[in-house]
Amino acid sequence: MLNTTSLDDLAARIGKVIESSPAKDLERNVKALLQAGLARLDVVPRQEFDTQAHVLLRTRELLEALEARVAQLEARLGETAGVATSATGSGPAPQSPVAPESTTPDL
Repeated sequence: MLNTTSLDDLAARIGKVIESSPAKDLERNVKALLQAGLARLDVVPRQEFDTQAHVLLRTRELLEALEARVAQLEARLGETAGVATSATGSGPAPQSPVAPESTTPDL
């Protein structure tokens, strides 16, 4: 049967040899080169992108809720103005111009 202690010792020795080999240095150098190249580019880390995407989604939800609330208030104001004009006999109440809906594309 194989002695597991000697196998563990052999694996540790092989690991030390690989760590001190030129291949490990080459890996470190390539990694440093890639990191330096990416640092020069105007890129955003994935975590920051995900955070900003979440903020954008939440902002969009709040905007939609506010648009619905404004529509409700305008409708209620229109009903109140309609009741007031019919009671006074004057013409329809002037309506404020409404901005067109946003044409920004959904991401």
